[in-house]
Amino acid sequence: MRRSRTAVAALAAVLFAVVAMEAEGQSRSGSDPWAGARRAMVEQQIRERGVRQPAVLEAMETVPRHLFIPPEHRDQAYSDAPLPIGRGQTISQPYIVALMTELLDLDKGDKVLEIGTGSGYHAAVLSRVAGEVYTIEILDDLARQAKSTLGQLGYGNVHVRNGDGYKGWPEAAPFDAIILTAAPQKIPQPLLDQLKMGGRMVVPVGSFVQDLQLITKTPHGFEKRTVAPVRFVPMTGEVQKNPG
Repeated sequence: MRRSRTAVAALAAVLFAVVAMEAEGQSRSGSDPWAGARRAMVEQQIRERGVRQPAVLEAMETVPRHLFIPPEHRDQAYSDAPLPIGRGQTISQPYIVALMTELLDLDKGDKVLEIGTGSGYHAAVLSRVAGEVYTIEILDDLARQAKSTLGQLGYGNVHVRNGDGYKGWPEAAPFDAIILTAAPQKIPQPLLDQLKMGGRMVVPVGSFVQDLQLITKTPHGFEKRTVAPVRFVPMTGEVQKNPG
């Protein structure tokens, strides 16, 4: 485990340096060589599959996905696929990021909780659509890397915490929306409790076979709608003691 963490830390240092250099270069030149790839991604992978919210499409076209991906996979940054980011974790397929974000139906003033920061990419997308984003990552090295990347790129309305997302972020609750990017077999009750009345949660639920669910908190309980079959990494930590 020590060797693995050392390797990830070294990769994080390299990624941070690359992000800093690319961000500085783009700031000086005013141009982005990846802009065309992002536009094509939005048109061919996202809009054609039915995502229509203008704010979501704009966020997907603006956030530099390539800067949230390890250098060895950067040439695939705008492909129609998930990609590895280290420690057995992945950055989700662009369409899934856009779909989950649209399902939350966010406004600019909304406060969002994300469970599973990963590289920080989805938090960056959420930050362009909502007001404040609180994101929790259970793996400390990924949390540090994501915080560095988000800070370097200027996503000041994203708050990153290293920890187990099972209990959410009580001191910042309630949330207008909650999103999970790792799959529990059963949704943790503390997360349901931290959802504001009328708020929406998007979560993949299940073990090997998972359903992407949209959950809305109403005065009469929780309304649930299954959206699509999906495949996410399992949620780890305390949730494994109470799998349901």
